Amino acid sequence: MLLENRVAFVTAAGSGIGAAGAEALAREGALVIVTDKDAAAAAAVAARITNEGNKARALEVDVTDDAELVSAIDDVARNEGRLDILHSHAGVQVEGKLEQVAVADMDLSWRLNVRSHFVAAQAALAPMRRQGKGSIIITSSNSGVQYDREMIAYATTKHAVLAMTRQMAADYARENIRFNALCPGFVDTPFNLGFEVQMGGRDKLEEYIRDAIPMGRFGTVDEIADAIVFLASDKSSFMTGHAFVVDGGECI
Repeated sequence: MLLENRVAFVTAAGSGIGAAGAEALAREGALVIVTDKDAAAAAAVAARITNEGNKARALEVDVTDDAELVSAIDDVARNEGRLDILHSHAGVQVEGKLEQVAVADMDLSWRLNVRSHFVAAQAALAPMRRQGKGSIIITSSNSGVQYDREMIAYATTKHAVLAMTRQMAADYARENIRFNALCPGFVDTPFNLGFEVQMGGRDKLEEYIRDAIPMGRFGTVDEIADAIVFLASDKSSFMTGHAFVVDGGECI
């Protein structure tokens, strides 16, 4: 197994890509700390993992609470004696162009899509430094490498987190702590609601998927989970500061 005896901490792992990634990491041998602000959702994912004979624990964590997030990461690293993988996945999608997005919604986008990743990565740094290696995966989006019409809050913050990830990668490469940005395209989860609203409904979104994405379909959570395992494992050991785009060719 690629991740045997490693410890992974995953945020927003109660559903969608976060849950699929947590389950995939566990199947490769990692002990996965499944966190979500929805305690029941985190517990359900952890139960699925353990029912398959793999290792997981669930924690209720609100990533917008700095102290709670830092404490959770510190406690895991101390109790398990190590922290090998951080997948900081939490985010929010707010639709609208400049005059349609409230300042409060832009602030929320920044807090979830950029700031929470900064806080999580900062907390993970010390235990990874002690053990001489680590992999930090931060979820951006293919909206971080292109621009979406009428999605100013989302596109702005997804570009920002990609820049932040690359800066951290440059700063810590000599310490063998790797930082990569996961950049999914359209995956068929409820997270797409903002795009559905912006495009005028589910039918319009599906039409866009058929016509604008070269592969002509949504991605699956399992396809994104495979990318997460790759970034977490030694298969990507010479890779840092990368925007790992998995989007069916949309950004071509």
